[in-house]
Amino acid sequence: MKIGIMGGTFDPIHNGHLMLGVYAYESFNLHEIWFLPNGNPPHKTEETDVKDRVEMVRLAIKKDQRFSLNTYEVEKLSKSYSYATLEMLHTQYPEHEFYFIVGADSLFSIESWKEPARVMKACTILAACRDDKNTEDMQRQIAYLTEKYGADIRLMRSPHMDVSSSDIRKMVASGLKITDLVPKEVADYIQNHHLYRNVNLS
Repeated sequence: MKIGIMGGTFDPIHNGHLMLGVYAYESFNLHEIWFLPNGNPPHKTEETDVKDRVEMVRLAIKKDQRFSLNTYEVEKLSKSYSYATLEMLHTQYPEHEFYFIVGADSLFSIESWKEPARVMKACTILAACRDDKNTEDMQRQIAYLTEKYGADIRLMRSPHMDVSSSDIRKMVASGLKITDLVPKEVADYIQNHHLYRNVNLS
């Protein structure tokens, strides 16, 4: 099976994440999209409890049979690195092909990741690119990474949704409505559990 991997802190998960998953699924004839919330990511310090982030992902995807929740990274006590997670998935599911869905910016920072060669060996990379953007720089970067690492990188055109998790946290802290940006179940969970009330707005 062809499995798309969507990793992230999902703090909170929002409609942009879901839209990207749908486009990857449809554009590359994938069989499933697995959402992998980060448990202890090396580059970020999250204040929201991991149980809340996982539950919001579960609520957001539960009605879509194309999507599944994988809690491997949140169950680890050690830091989570993409190369290690992808290699574990290969070991655990040798019958699957894995497609790692990343944002366009990741193409230009991937060499700063831990063991970038192992990341690119372990998966096909689907790099999301806004459909209103010129892609010449991305094509050059793809050619460079392909030549240097033997990477298999596919460009994925997708509509742009101007939303980020950090914006949503600030909106909640400011008392603004987020019902157009996240699934209703996620908005209700945030309200009922009093999440993001004390976010720094600066």
